[in-house]
Amino acid sequence: MSKEEGNVDQNAISSEKVQNGGSVNARAVCNVCKRLFRDPKILPCLHTFCSDCIAQLEPFSPSSSSWAGAVRRGSGGEGSVTVLCPECDSEVDLPTMGPAGLSTDHLALDEVFLETLVTDGPLPCDLCGEGAAESRCEICAINLCEFCCQAHRRQKRTSSHSVQALHELKSRGRLCRPVLCSLHPGQELRLFCQPCDVPVCLECAATLHRDHCCSPTHDVIDGHGDRIRELVSVHLRPRLERLEESLQKVDESQDLLTSRVDEVAQEVRAFARGYASAVEAHCLSLLRRLEELHKQRRNQIHLQRAQLRQALVDVRGGVEFAERLLSCGSDAEILSAKRVTLQRLSSLSETSYDPQSVAGVDDGSNICFLPSEPAGDVNGYPVVGIIHGKTADPSKCSVEGEGLQQCSFGQSGHFTLVCRDSGGDQLTRGGEHVVVSIVHKEKRNCTIVSSVVDNSDGTYSVSYTPEELGPYSVWVCVKTQHVKGSPFTLNIKRKPRRHSGMFHCCSFCSSGGSKEARCGCPGTMPGGFKGCGHGHKGHPGKPHWSCCGSTVEKSECLPESVITAVSARGHLRTVEL
Repeated sequence: MSKEEGNVDQNAISSEKVQNGGSVNARAVCNVCKRLFRDPKILPCLHTFCSDCIAQLEPFSPSSSSWAGAVRRGSGGEGSVTVLCPECDSEVDLPTMGPAGLSTDHLALDEVFLETLVTDGPLPCDLCGEGAAESRCEICAINLCEFCCQAHRRQKRTSSHSVQALHELKSRGRLCRPVLCSLHPGQELRLFCQPCDVPVCLECAATLHRDHCCSPTHDVIDGHGDRIRELVSVHLRPRLERLEESLQKVDESQDLLTSRVDEVAQEVRAFARGYASAVEAHCLSLLRRLEELHKQRRNQIHLQRAQLRQALVDVRGGVEFAERLLSCGSDAEILSAKRVTLQRLSSLSETSYDPQSVAGVDDGSNICFLPSEPAGDVNGYPVVGIIHGKTADPSKCSVEGEGLQQCSFGQSGHFTLVCRDSGGDQLTRGGEHVVVSIVHKEKRNCTIVSSVVDNSDGTYSVSYTPEELGPYSVWVCVKTQHVKGSPFTLNIKRKPRRHSGMFHCCSFCSSGGSKEARCGCPGTMPGGFKGCGHGHKGHPGKPHWSCCGSTVEKSECLPESVITAVSARGHLRTVEL
């Protein structure tokens, strides 16, 4: 039986122990094949694997197909192959001769040998497989029975191998076996070649390394061992401690992270429960708001219905009375009731509801749900979604702008209607039924055409251009109802006249003593001078306009038919020439 076959049997024993739940020394097992080491080799990253397992690794370098191909290409850097360590995933370079060029892990061999020694039960012979093993060849690394051991010693190529009894190896408690030369079986590596930096046997030193400086291993071990100890104690041991501390901190951070994630998860769940409660409460609030709008609109419709019914009764009564008076009454009876009848009919024609005003009845079409609109906070949680159903309350609506009280003839007037709800808040949307009517109070059939523009923000811009002077009645209605203050009184006046003269204290002084200068005030000076002068009759006693005599600097120029006179008591009075 060959050396390899013996190793297979050892691995079979190890595999059987693992399958039966037995414990196997992990340092004697290859992490790739999960069996006892066979020819263990050390990678540059100091991880050990079987030589066959290393040979089966896929090349990592894209330019290399396999380590066998690299060996065929020859020695040198061109034939090197890069593989990934199965243990640490480091990129390591294999020598040109493949795994055979790697250093042998003798410590792993020791562990394998110890594992075979402590195996329960008798060890079978690795050669014949029948007898019980009593000795072990350290060169071939196989267990031998007594018969195979004698045959092993008689063979010429194995006669010099070191063979030891198994019971002696077991009694030692630890393995102390020599490291033998791979080129000269039976020769122990006792020398160290300094130039080649490798241990050698006596035959290697006499032949292959005869020109090199070879020293006994016990003479050079201190220097090389001290270098290893220095790297370990000075550099790597402190680094190891720092790495362990860092790893401990990372583990603690992992625990803290897990704890923190659990806390945040609890907060998220609590937030979700609270938010769901807030959403439910908001939903109930929206439904209550919707019911309030329903009641409010229903009451408004009831009010409009009552007003329309009353208007219908009034108009029907007036029409029936007038028709009966005209059809049944005599001339004297008609004339006797003419005044009161006309007054009532005129009042009904002005104040009664227009049948077309029913178009302004609120049917709730503007009630809608806006899911993306912010709705404030509920129990500390922000919520969205509002019920939009605010409608204009005519009693809360207001009119703003100077163009509602007065305007000049020939110029455009402007004012703004602001629609508000029952709570007094301005509406944010348009679409209300707005009617504006401007009627002359003294002249019949004299109305001003107005323009109403919906600004779509709850406001309506009204513009008009008067064509007649005098007072007007302005009706502003929303949903057929007057807004607050309606009807309004609007006065249309002439366009203010600008002064054509100068504001001065004396025409004599202002004109530089010119006798041709005239003044709007009746003051005169002696000697035919028609302008006013200080202290003379008709002088206002204060600065005034030379064109009309008005003593107000920022004022309208009086008409040509009006002059300003001063009475004996010094009071101003206006007379018509």
